[in-house]
Amino acid sequence: MVVPLLDLKAQYAVIKDDILAAVAEVLESQQCIGGPKVAELEEKIAAVSDCKFAVGVSSGTDAILNSLMSLEIGPGDEVITSPFTFFATIGCITRTGAKPVFADIDPKTYNIDPALIEKVITDKTRAIIPVHLYGQMVDMDAIMTLADKHGLAVIEDAAQSITSTYKGKKAGSIGTTGCFSFFPSKNLGGIGDGGMIVTNDEELYNRLVIMRNHGMNPKYYHKFVGANFRLDPIQAVALLVKLPYLDQWSEARRQNAEYYNKKFKGSVAKTPYISPDCVSVYNQYCIRVPRRNELVAHLRESNIGCDIYYPLPLHLQECFAYLGYKKGAFPESEKAAQEIMALPIYPELTDKMKDTVANAVLTFVH
Repeated sequence: MVVPLLDLKAQYAVIKDDILAAVAEVLESQQCIGGPKVAELEEKIAAVSDCKFAVGVSSGTDAILNSLMSLEIGPGDEVITSPFTFFATIGCITRTGAKPVFADIDPKTYNIDPALIEKVITDKTRAIIPVHLYGQMVDMDAIMTLADKHGLAVIEDAAQSITSTYKGKKAGSIGTTGCFSFFPSKNLGGIGDGGMIVTNDEELYNRLVIMRNHGMNPKYYHKFVGANFRLDPIQAVALLVKLPYLDQWSEARRQNAEYYNKKFKGSVAKTPYISPDCVSVYNQYCIRVPRRNELVAHLRESNIGCDIYYPLPLHLQECFAYLGYKKGAFPESEKAAQEIMALPIYPELTDKMKDTVANAVLTFVH
């Protein structure tokens, strides 16, 4: 039986007519930049995130970059984050001219360990970027305590965690800004690139809006050097069609995770730890196993989709060698990178498909 890591065609089959009609409406209007559909999506994403404001942007990456630029973070500044995340988190810091500084992860949640952050705060530190990895939020009380103590901005990288909660608070609603990705593989995925910034700070919101359009306000007058971070209405309408399904899709992911958890109980496959303070949306379901690379090969040979998020921590990436970190600097991140792997978790999985996945894993790990 073939079980892909993600099957977007199964999702599309349910909403195809609505997507096509919505896209056709945009094409008929020929309002292909900005407009009422982008504004409607912004309003609805702000609402589901319990935030006052939202700014549609061109990607989750640009959501982080716009946040950093709008906070005037640049050369001479330092930003603390996790080395165990997607490249974009660190790439954005670097692109502003600021220096990324790392703190290792909690080995249970794979999120940044707040207990390790304070020791790397300096007088150059301007912000913390906690990454809500795999759909589970970071311990935000601890992060905000540090931020308040040291006068730091907090940019929540919630690219994988839209509508996840920490102590009942939504992802993106606690920090200075929250950044979402609408990459097609996300829980709320577009039909191309897209992203969103949420905030409760009106002054910052106004700047984020200006910065996404070349720092221009009014037209052809530039107070800031911004960039082209605009979200197009074709993406907006596709996301508006999908948004009413988001909660049920995330609940289906949680049910699929519980199904796997029961299957793997008692085996050497270590299932995800979800903090009692959190409700995860399981953008990924990652197990931790010995002989991980061999298991990946075994599953792929069995036509079962899987992937590694992430095989090499960012402090060991060639492009960041200039930062001076060596192997062993962040042992928990390095160990996780050798042992963790993702299994299919998307809502449309059948019990037969999940059994196929689980049995293939159990046959290998015993």
